[in-house]
Amino acid sequence: MLTHPSDPRRVLVERSDLDPISLPPELSRYEIHLRATFDWGRAYLTNPHPDLGRPGSVCPFASASLTRDRFFLAVQPGSPTDPLEPVETLRFFRDWFLDLAPRSQPSAQITSIMVLFPDVPQHAAESLVDGVQALLKPEYVKQGLMIGEFHNGPPAKGGLWNEDFRPLRSPVPMLALRHMVPTDYPFLRDDPEQVRVYLELFGDQVPAQLRDQVERERVVGAP
Repeated sequence: MLTHPSDPRRVLVERSDLDPISLPPELSRYEIHLRATFDWGRAYLTNPHPDLGRPGSVCPFASASLTRDRFFLAVQPGSPTDPLEPVETLRFFRDWFLDLAPRSQPSAQITSIMVLFPDVPQHAAESLVDGVQALLKPEYVKQGLMIGEFHNGPPAKGGLWNEDFRPLRSPVPMLALRHMVPTDYPFLRDDPEQVRVYLELFGDQVPAQLRDQVERERVVGAP
C-alpha cells in the first residue's frame, strides 16, 4: 500500500494488501470491491475476448501492470450526485500519478491508478462516471494522460476494432488514469487541441494502422 507523503488519508491499494488483508479500517468494508477489481483486471483485461476484433488481450499493458505491481486502486467513498463533486479528488490522483510515474520512467506506460466509486448505485454510475470523465479529459490530455470511464452501464463507447463491443464494462464504477499511448488517437480525433497534443507526443510514432487516418484528417483540418 502506498500512502501519499503529504496526505496520509490518501492511499493506493496493491494486490498484495489483500492476501493477507492489511487494509486500514476505513477501507476494510470495501474489500469485496477491491478484490472484484483486481480479479476483473486479471481475468478480463489480461485475456483475449472473442468480440474484441483483434488478437491479443483486452488491455495490452494490464498483464505487466498487475505482475509488476503497477496497478493501483484508490477508493472514493460516498455517492456524489453531481460530476463536479469528485473533480478535485481526480485532480489530486492525477498529480500523484505524475509523481509516481513520470513519462521518462521505464515503468510509466504500465502504471495505472483506478479510482473506485463503490458506493455509487448502478443506476447512477453511468451519469456520474461519464460526467466526470468528460469534464476532466481535456486537462488530462494536455498533460499527456488519459482518463477512462468504466462501469456496468455499459459505457457507450464501442471498441476500436468492433463498434458493437463495449470494452469499458467493469464490476465496480471507476475512472482509470494512465499515460497516453500512440494507439489513443481514435479517442482524441474529434478535438483539434487533443489531436495537437497527441501529435506533439507521437507524431513520429503513429501506429501503421492509423497513419493514413491521421494524415488524412491532418490535411482536412489544416488551415
